[in-house]
Amino acid sequence: MSILLSFSRAIDAVSAFVGKIAEYLVLLCCLISAGNAIVRYAINYSSNGWLEIQWYLFAFVVILGASHTLRNNEHVRVDLIYGSASERGKLWIDIFGLTFLLLPACIYLTWLCWPFFALSFHEGEISSNAGGLIRWPVKLMIVSGFGLLTLQGISELIKRISALTGHIQIDTKYEKPLQ
Repeated sequence: MSILLSFSRAIDAVSAFVGKIAEYLVLLCCLISAGNAIVRYAINYSSNGWLEIQWYLFAFVVILGASHTLRNNEHVRVDLIYGSASERGKLWIDIFGLTFLLLPACIYLTWLCWPFFALSFHEGEISSNAGGLIRWPVKLMIVSGFGLLTLQGISELIKRISALTGHIQIDTKYEKPLQ
């Protein structure tokens, strides 16, 4: 189990690093958006490339931030049963969800998105907008994001099983978002 927990810690470190990158991309996206608006209204100039890079950065933030969010146990849940379950019950609910919902969906989506990216890369796909950007980087992020989410799901599964067997203690506390 110690080898699996070491593997889990390595995945967690990668997700934390990628999550930090996603946080800075939010700032960069805001700066580009503000700069683009200022230039558009101040000197009446606009570029499709600058608009598309905002969309790409937002996509990067969402898809790269997903594994970081899962690692921090901050993903959205349906709190009908989970909130009132015991600690062991929460671990079992998480194991079921990870095993039968998250991991199969992420593995399938990673597999499904690969040809989508590969074709775009092979053909050198470019946006049809004047001054648009190449498309394959954002499609690569889709594959990478689902791949990283799959790895983080495996890490979470390892931690939940380790907690059930008494090897580690984990916090299963979940606070539903205030709305």
